[in-house]
Amino acid sequence: MSTAAFAPPFTPPAELAGALREQGYAVLSPQGVCDWLGVPLAQLEALHADWNDLPPDEYLKDGGRYRTRRHACFTVDADATLAQVPHRAHWQPVEYNALHGGMQRWFAPMLDATVAQPVWQRLMQQLGQVSSDMRGAPQRWYVEAHQFRIDTAGGIGRPTPEGAHRDGVDLVAVVLIGRQGIKGGETRVFEANGRRGERFTMTQPWTLLLLDDARVIHESTPIQPVEEGGEGWRDTLVVTCRAEGFQGD
Repeated sequence: MSTAAFAPPFTPPAELAGALREQGYAVLSPQGVCDWLGVPLAQLEALHADWNDLPPDEYLKDGGRYRTRRHACFTVDADATLAQVPHRAHWQPVEYNALHGGMQRWFAPMLDATVAQPVWQRLMQQLGQVSSDMRGAPQRWYVEAHQFRIDTAGGIGRPTPEGAHRDGVDLVAVVLIGRQGIKGGETRVFEANGRRGERFTMTQPWTLLLLDDARVIHESTPIQPVEEGGEGWRDTLVVTCRAEGFQGD
């Protein structure tokens, strides 16, 4: 496994919508995320404690026990009104997720205290807004949020066991919440219908990757402990926005 860490190509928040339209992806630095949301970094970092109590993902078809997660769904209207919807299964078609597609996966719900945080609600609203900016018209967005921890207790953890993929949505947001005692976890973004690609490693908490899911595919490489037999983990928040309802409806 390569241990080289290429720095992310950060985009200024003012150029976010343009970067998504021009190249299909953009990366905000932690300070850029704060400026974009209009909140101090301390409010975002206060959310991280929730990642310490994620239940196991019972659906991994590769037999691994390296992933824990929680899940919640929302709608964001054109006027930025945010509403949480009743807990529901996560579903993807097999053409987007050959490993886990075609099955209803009932993950543990996100904690009420998490989704009640004003900074959490602000993030969901801003993701709805940037989705509308990317598509050129204000509209309702159907939002799924996933808290992930990938650990190295078994020697290796796979952030994307399904490999390079699209999610069947409009916008994908991947936030690095934190990483500890690991190597690997490189982010790779490729044109869906071309040769251009980008690779970099998100190392700073609250680095945010935004992807136009219609134009690019993405993956994260496996993680291993820095020290042989050591423990490590990588925490992320993945949020998807879709204009045509939740997948599986």
